[in-house]
Amino acid sequence: MTALSAGITPAGEGLDGIVWNILGQTYKPVASCDSCFAFDTFFPPGTFVPPHIHTTQDEFIRVLEGRFDLVLDGKPVVAKAGDLIRMPMNIMHGIWNKSEAPVRALFWVSPARSLETLFRRIHNVPDPAEVIRIAAEHEVEFLPPPG
Repeated sequence: MTALSAGITPAGEGLDGIVWNILGQTYKPVASCDSCFAFDTFFPPGTFVPPHIHTTQDEFIRVLEGRFDLVLDGKPVVAKAGDLIRMPMNIMHGIWNKSEAPVRALFWVSPARSLETLFRRIHNVPDPAEVIRIAAEHEVEFLPPPG
């Protein structure tokens, strides 16, 4: 069992200096324990996370800068700086930065399960099909493209 440790993760840093490159996005873990896993993200213009489902976790996103276009439970929605996106487990969601500016956001999941392990495994993996295959081993199910 991993308990949450007291402390401060300095702005712009990841725990233990960790920075992951996930298909062109930057993820930095900022808190990790059994009950939750939180990570800062940087989405350059044109990057996205395809529609998927977390089968064992609730997920949240606080948009810090910029704007996300999302599909949430089959509906298109937009979230801008200051908004909190709530994605209950088993609800399909996809996230896109369709703007000309980067998006910064704080993501977290509860419980943590193996999402941190997934990110360690897909760091610098360039093939989306391989990322999808590995994700399925960590309770994240990507959905086939529409149509």
